[in-house]
Amino acid sequence: MSKKLLAEWYPQDAIQVAWPHAGTDWVRLLADIEAFYYELVDILSHQQQVVIAADPSLDSERIQGELARRGANLGNVRWFVVATDNTWARDHGPISIGDAAGIELLDFEFNAWGDKYGSRLDNAINREINRQHGYGAPLRHVDFVLEGGSIETDGEGTLLSTTTCLLNPNRNQGMNLAAVEAQLRQHLGIERFLWLRHGHLAGDDTDAHIDTLARFVDADTIAYVQCSDRADEHYRGLAQMEAQLQDFRRADGQVYRLVPLPLPQAITSASGERLPATYANFLITNRSILLPVYGDPADQQAIAALAAVSGERAVVPINCRTPIEEFGSLHCLTMQLPEGALSHA
Repeated sequence: MSKKLLAEWYPQDAIQVAWPHAGTDWVRLLADIEAFYYELVDILSHQQQVVIAADPSLDSERIQGELARRGANLGNVRWFVVATDNTWARDHGPISIGDAAGIELLDFEFNAWGDKYGSRLDNAINREINRQHGYGAPLRHVDFVLEGGSIETDGEGTLLSTTTCLLNPNRNQGMNLAAVEAQLRQHLGIERFLWLRHGHLAGDDTDAHIDTLARFVDADTIAYVQCSDRADEHYRGLAQMEAQLQDFRRADGQVYRLVPLPLPQAITSASGERLPATYANFLITNRSILLPVYGDPADQQAIAALAAVSGERAVVPINCRTPIEEFGSLHCLTMQLPEGALSHA
C-alpha cells in the first residue's frame, strides 16, 4: 500500500512558519505582522513545537526575547537561520505522506503561484532546514509545482481541489487534468478526486486555492464559504461551488456533512482593493482549530459554526486583519509537520 497524503488532523510534531523581515512584502506593516506572529507562536508553543525559518537579517535575540516576555514556551520553539523571500509556509513548506511504515516529507517545486513574485529562496527553505538536520523524516524532492494551500484531503485517499489552480498553465504548463491526476496519484497516493470548478475570492492571487474556499474538518465534514448576499460579486460563483459540494459523495456513497461559513463583509486595502478575507483559512492543530477573524460582525457566527463540528478541539480566534493586507491569512502562513517529521522531537 502506497503512502497517502496525511489529513491536517493527523497527530503533529510542529507547525512550520517563516518569520517576516524587512526584505519581504511586509516591510510597510512589519510591526503589525510581527505582533501577529508573536501571538501565533505563543499560542502554538503551548500545544506543540514551532519550526521557524528565520532570515539571516533577523535579530534572533530580540525576537526570542519578546516571545519569552509574552510567555511563549521557548522550549518548543526551534529556530533555523534560512534565507527567505516571504512568509507563505503553507505553499513552500513540505507536504506530508504516510502509512503504517512511517512518514515522508515531499518538497515540491514552489514558483510563487505562477511566477507572480520571487521564489528562489523560499523554494529552497525545506532543503536548508533538512541540511541543518531539522527533519527526522526523509525529505524527497518532487519535480512538480504544487502548493499546500491548493490541496485538501480526508487522509483516506480523497483529494479536494480546484481546477482553476491546479490546471492553470502557470504551474505545470501543458499538463491536462489526466496528467495532473496521474502526478497526484503517484506522489500523494490519491485515489478519488473532488474537483471544484467554481468559486474564487476577489483579491486572491493564488488562482483559487482550496484553503480559501472549502476545507475538510474531518473525513466526513467539509466547511465552506457561503455568500448569502445576492448583490455581492462572489454570490454566483460561491453558489455554484455550494451546489457542487452538495453533489459530492464520500467513498461509501454518502453525502458529506456540509458546514457553511459566512463571507465577511468587504474589507478593502488603503488603495481600495478588496482583500480575500475568509473564515475557511483555519488551521487544525493537535488541540485547537485556530480560526482567522477580522473584527467583522460575522466572526461570532463563524466561531459557532466551526465549534459545532470541532469535536474535542477548541476553536481559538486569531485576528487576521493584518495578514490579509498581503492577500493571505492564517492557514496560508503555516504548515503542519506530522508526528515523526522532526529530529529529536
